[in-house]
This record gives sequence, C-alpha cells and structure tokens, in this order.
Amino acid sequence: MQRVSLFWDTLEVTLGEGPDLVDITPRLNRLVQASGIATASLSACMIGSTGSLTTIEWEPGVVEDLKNAIHRLAPRNLEYAHEKAWHDGNGHSHVQAALLGPSVVLPVRDGRLKLGTWQQVVAINHDNRPRTRKIEVTVTGTLA
Repeated sequence: MQRVSLFWDTLEVTLGEGPDLVDITPRLNRLVQASGIATASLSACMIGSTGSLTTIEWEPGVVEDLKNAIHRLAPRNLEYAHEKAWHDGNGHSHVQAALLGPSVVLPVRDGRLKLGTWQQVVAINHDNRPRTRKIEVTVTGTLA
C-alpha cells in the first residue's frame, strides 16, 4: 500500500481593479513538481470574499467574454444592501466572487496538472480596487 503525502504552499498574485484575471497554471504546475507527488488532487483556495478561481481557455476573446458575463451577473451600477452597511462601493464584488466561487480541485497525474488542451486555471479579483491575493494550495497524493 502506498502512503499518502501532503504538500502545501501559498501563492500571491497581484491583480488590478476587477474583474481582472491572471493565469496561474504555470505556478500551480511548479508547486506540483516541487511536491514530488505524482498522482494526487490539488486544491486551491483564494483567500478573501471578493476573489475567485476558475478554469477557462486563456485566450483574449474568451477572457473578455468572461469579464462581460461577470458584469452582467452582478453589475456595479445596481443597488446592493452591502453598501448600506459599509459604503465601500464593492457590493457587486462580493456577489460576483460568490457566484464563481473561491476554489478549484484539480487532478494531478504523472506529476502534472491534468487539464484539457485549452484549459487554464485563473485567479480573478472582483474588487473595485487592485489587490494582492493569497491562494492557499494543497497537493494530496502519492509520491512518484
């Protein structure tokens, strides 16, 4: 029976005013390689209530389509109850992030993320100001 190994680390990403996206796939693959774990699940979670993680084809048209869809789902110019309490102008940011979700779980096979040909992992800032975000990453599986 093989023993299960655990590896974790924190990524930091700097993002502009939302929605702003960055491809973190290469950084996640480097963490998988550093872990020495060959067959696993990688879980990644964006820390904070106005950021999210998802997968997408990292192509300018699709990225722009996603940004437009995010704006349509929770437009900035609507009235949000959050503003009544905090008056910080980012009620839409919380709703957008909640709709997309803070985390992804991905398979690792042969020491690399198992993704589709055109599939990349992206971090998204939805806030109304630039942010440096932390992403907690855990790789759980068996060694090579």
